[in-house]
Amino acid sequence: MRPATKTAAAVTTLLGVGAAAVVAGRIASDAALKAAPGSPLPTDPPLTVHALAPGRVTLTRSLAALRPGTYGLTGDGVHAVVGPVLDDAPHTADTVVRRLERVTHGALTPGDRLRLTPQTHRGTPDTALGIQHRDVEIPAELGPLPAWLVPGERSTWVIAVHGLGTTREHALNILEFLRGQRLPVLVPAYRGDEGAPRSPDGLGHLGDSEWRDLDAAIRHALRSGARRVILHGWSTGATMALHAATRSALRERIAGIVLDSPVLDWEFTLRALASAHRTPGPLLPLAVRAAQGRTGIHGDRLREAVDPGALRVPTLLFHGPDDTLAPWGPSRELADRRPELITLHPVPGAPHASMWNADPAGYEETLRRFLTPLM
Repeated sequence: MRPATKTAAAVTTLLGVGAAAVVAGRIASDAALKAAPGSPLPTDPPLTVHALAPGRVTLTRSLAALRPGTYGLTGDGVHAVVGPVLDDAPHTADTVVRRLERVTHGALTPGDRLRLTPQTHRGTPDTALGIQHRDVEIPAELGPLPAWLVPGERSTWVIAVHGLGTTREHALNILEFLRGQRLPVLVPAYRGDEGAPRSPDGLGHLGDSEWRDLDAAIRHALRSGARRVILHGWSTGATMALHAATRSALRERIAGIVLDSPVLDWEFTLRALASAHRTPGPLLPLAVRAAQGRTGIHGDRLREAVDPGALRVPTLLFHGPDDTLAPWGPSRELADRRPELITLHPVPGAPHASMWNADPAGYEETLRRFLTPLM
C-alpha cells in the first residue's frame, strides 16, 4: 500500500473511532440526562412482591428493602407506601416483610416488580392530603409553569422544589408539617416536568439552568404577597436553591434555604446516573464530556453557588453518607467552612433525597427548630 493510501486508511480509522466515541458519549449522556420526570432512579434493584397480607407486604430481601423508615413503592400503574420492617414477621433468607401502610394507586399483586421512591403520596394537596390549594401559573422564561399554592397566615412563604427521580408530589411529604407552621407553600413544576415547557435541548441540566425557573417562582411569590421566602429543595432542587441564594437579583428576599441531598459535584452525579442506567465504565468519561458539551454545564458556576463566602442566608443541610448519587463529602465540607451559617443534620442509612423517609419525626423537628426564627 502506498504511503498516501496508508495515511488515508489510518485517518479514516481514526475518524471512525472518534465518531463512535462521540455517539457513545451522546448515548451515555442521554441515559443520565433524559430520565422521564418522576421515574424512580435505578440506583437500587427492583423488588419483587412475593406475598401480601393485611397490613403486610413481603419483598425481595436486599439492602434497599431493609432500610429503616417509610417509602413509596412504585411501578407500572401502581403506587403504595411501606413502613418499617416488621421484626416479628416470618422472614426468610430471600425475603423481608414490611408494614404496608396503604395502596394509593392501582393494586399490588404478587409478582409485581417495583422500586422504592421517596414520594409517599400521589395526586394534589387536595386529593392526596385533603389540604385545600390553588392551581396557579408562574410566568417564566420558557413559558408558564404550573404550581400548587397552599395558603397560610404568615408573610414568609416556603417554595418547595423537587429533584431527580421525583415530581412536585415529593413536597407532599412535608406539606402537612408546613401547614401546621401556618406557612404559605408554593410548589412549582419546572422545565421538563409534566405540564411545564421542555428544556430547549430536551435534557436536564442538574440545576444549572433550571434554577431560573425557581427564580421565577420567587418573583411570583413576592408579587403575590410574600415579604420573604424560604427555599426548600431536594437533590437538584437543592442545587437550584443554592444557585438562587447566591445569583438571584431577589436574593435579599430569601430568608433561608433548606437543602436535602444537594448535588454539589455534577460530574460524580452524572457518572452515577449513567452507571445506574448500565452505561459501561469505559464510557463514563465520554458521558461527562458529552453532557458538558451538550448542556453547557460548568463546574465554575456550581463552585460559585457553593462558595461559602457567597452564601449569606441561614442554611439547613440534610444529607447522609449512604447517598450514592450526590456525595456526602462536599456537603460536609460546605458545612465545616461556615458553621455559624450552615446547620448540617446527618441522616445515616438514607438513600438520595430520602432524608425525611428515613426519620420523618426527626426531620420535621429539626426543620421546625430551623424555621421558627425565620418566620
